Amino acid sequence: MDANSPMAEIGDPAYLQYLSFLSESGISPSELGEYLHGEDVDDEVDSDYGTIPPRDGANSASVTTSSQESVYVDDSAVESNDVVVVEGEHESNERRNDNNSEGSEPTLSKDNKEKEENVDEEGDLDRGEIDGLICPICFEAWSSGGDHSVCCLPCGHIYGLVCIKKWLQGRGSGKCPQCKKRCSIKSIRLLYASRIVAIDEELQKKVRSLEAKCSSLKEKSDILSEKRVEWQKKEADLCTEVHYLKERTHHLEGLLASAQYRASGSSVARWGCQGETVLGDNVEPEFHLQGSSSSFTFEKDLQVDGARLFDVDSSSQILIIARRLSGMGTRNVLTKMSLIHSHEKEDIHLPVTLKAVKDLQVSPYARLVLLASLGKKLSVVSSESNNTVLNYDLPAAAWSCSWDLSNSYYIYAGLQNGTLVQFDMRQTMRPVESMTGLTGNPIHTLHSLSADSSVGSGVKRVLTASSAGLCYWDFGRSEERPYLIPESENQGVCISLAYGPSSDDIVASFRPKIEISGDLAISQPTLSASDSLAGEGVRGSHVVYKRLGGGYKRLGASCANVSGIRLPKSAIVDGVSRNPLFVSGDEVTSELVLQDLPSLTVVQHLQPQKYPIRDVKYARILNSGLLSCLTEDSLQLFSTKLV
Repeated sequence: MDANSPMAEIGDPAYLQYLSFLSESGISPSELGEYLHGEDVDDEVDSDYGTIPPRDGANSASVTTSSQESVYVDDSAVESNDVVVVEGEHESNERRNDNNSEGSEPTLSKDNKEKEENVDEEGDLDRGEIDGLICPICFEAWSSGGDHSVCCLPCGHIYGLVCIKKWLQGRGSGKCPQCKKRCSIKSIRLLYASRIVAIDEELQKKVRSLEAKCSSLKEKSDILSEKRVEWQKKEADLCTEVHYLKERTHHLEGLLASAQYRASGSSVARWGCQGETVLGDNVEPEFHLQGSSSSFTFEKDLQVDGARLFDVDSSSQILIIARRLSGMGTRNVLTKMSLIHSHEKEDIHLPVTLKAVKDLQVSPYARLVLLASLGKKLSVVSSESNNTVLNYDLPAAAWSCSWDLSNSYYIYAGLQNGTLVQFDMRQTMRPVESMTGLTGNPIHTLHSLSADSSVGSGVKRVLTASSAGLCYWDFGRSEERPYLIPESENQGVCISLAYGPSSDDIVASFRPKIEISGDLAISQPTLSASDSLAGEGVRGSHVVYKRLGGGYKRLGASCANVSGIRLPKSAIVDGVSRNPLFVSGDEVTSELVLQDLPSLTVVQHLQPQKYPIRDVKYARILNSGLLSCLTEDSLQLFSTKLV
């Protein structure tokens, strides 16, 4: 219906609907003729594409020269493939939305609608991810070169080159598909950028806020790290101080216990032995009469689990400890522990075939350790390389071992069947000599004696102990047989032997035999292990022997509280006082008792923290004497200044 027709009436509904359409389309009455006859190309639909509406949302990407939007295309973007940033996208989209609401609803060709639907239906693609990457005409990604390279019109809107050319070629002089501003093919400008991305101002604000927050958190983290280092240092200092205070407390407790023991008169275990020293009230006066230039004081307590035996390497200032570890299969290890820094430890794992270690001796010549084990092996282990140097097969289990004091190549092993074997480490195939003992009792202690010019240079002397008594051996004499030391076979069951190389003093410990009926004697008393571990000792004795000329003479003896089951260890200390000292454990008082030789007068009592005592060793280190006492899971050190 023509608006100028006389048939049109103001109230006609069809006429009102027609006016509403013109108003929504933005067509004035003066432009009605052009709209109906297609004389103006503003609203013509291209035969290939149709009218392209201004697009909003995440997929719209435009370049405009308005004050609200601007495109920054740097020359360096061509070389560095920088991203062209479009600002004010939000305001541009609002302006386009307003234009769309004022004009007629834009239309798309069928092909373009299908392409847009395909883009929208892609599985994981987000519109924000393809923002500024597709042509708004064909909805395909533009490229940085070629026919579909990115370009823009004078108005600032961006298209693919081939698409905008095709759009404008149909008219010779066309308009921008989005803003309808006039333009031509000559006005197309290529943009040399790989990507065009719209900036979200709100997102940028959030990014800046998060960056500031991260920076603040990093500063706090650095401050906390510095404080943590300070706290760790303070904690280490406190631990050191606590350790020092604990050691000092143990030392003071030991001094207090020793003082209380002396004050009480030491009336425990007053067993009388005819013609021999009696332990009792006369100990303290004798201590003052005999005198000792210095005494041992508690030094430190080292924790060691599963310890059985140990020795001291004075030259390296380390402890070598034989341990038996339980758990997933029993394992035997040698643990090296520094005497200077006790936390410095290192384990040497021993072969399973060695079984339990029965004796351990550090070489006085080199960093070597001699091991006697129940696996019928005599082994030499290097404490420097932690490797086994030699392994000798034995006819029976080894109970004791020793280095020769006059020759660094000779070693000895005392066997369970009473045999004594001599080896030369330069000959690895077989022993140099093997001698059968007087009895078949195990040799539980073995000492190589210092050289004696009266017996010849080629003769090597060895002293052993078994339950039958003390036995003297000469190696190097073809017809010489071992013999028992006089008055050692009738003292009882020999359970320990200590030897002082510098003074040639010998002290043997005995416990009584149990007489049954007739002439039968049993060497083991009927005591349970729990009784012995609880400190229930038996009446025994310590006997002093001295080498005089070509033989040995018994000088004296004293009563003692000895173990009824175990084979305890003892030691002789030289250089601390005018006379050597004999060190042994008291099974009743659970103390280490130091006795002067040869009188066996008690001069000092030391109180270990735990009991029973498994091993005792003495060593000279620099200007100090170190007395070490090994219990089940601790190694306690006592020291004194040497005279």
